[in-house]
Amino acid sequence: MGYKDLSVRLDDIINIVIMTLDARDPYTYSHSERVAALSVLIATEMGFSEEAIEKVHIAAHLHDIGKIGVPDIVLNKEGRLSTEELAQMQSHSSIGYNILGKIELFKEIEVVVLHHHERFDGLGYPDNIKGEDIPLESRIIAVADSFDAITSDRPYRRGSGYQVGIDELNRHANDQFCPEVLRSFNEVKARIPPLLDMIESTTIKHMAYVGHEELIHSRRVLA
Repeated sequence: MGYKDLSVRLDDIINIVIMTLDARDPYTYSHSERVAALSVLIATEMGFSEEAIEKVHIAAHLHDIGKIGVPDIVLNKEGRLSTEELAQMQSHSSIGYNILGKIELFKEIEVVVLHHHERFDGLGYPDNIKGEDIPLESRIIAVADSFDAITSDRPYRRGSGYQVGIDELNRHANDQFCPEVLRSFNEVKARIPPLLDMIESTTIKHMAYVGHEELIHSRRVLA
């Protein structure tokens, strides 16, 4: 039985898990929806099989599940994170790995979640692996995750336009992002605005949510 065969059961589990995290960090629900959709778009362009696309979809939905283990004082801090706090925030990928590793249905997905903040140049976290040592699914999610972080509104700032997000990602080809993934991302960039508009029209709206002053998608920090 593959991921596609389990999709109904997994959808129920994923929704419960994401809504649990949503109670602590309301931004995460809509973010995970967009990252999952973007990741599937890229994986499809890259010629992934239906089974492999489903794996990417699930992993993208759950990529931030480890934030459940991040202290509230850090997760909900509105200002700049200290070095120690940033290290705690960055621990979410390892926490997510440990959580998913305890659930048989999420075997294989756990590794994708663990490495979605690795950088192509090896300066990411948690393991400083680089290039093709990073799972391809993780490299896809890294692009989708960063694009959404750049272009989404936060309480403390307006999101940048889509073209700004596209340009920013391409500026970091070969250092932060995988060039192979970025090529496919660029092939589907014209389909991104209507896709995200559709998600926006169907996703639960929140009256307020909190975020962080700095993105945490780049180099590893040491506490």
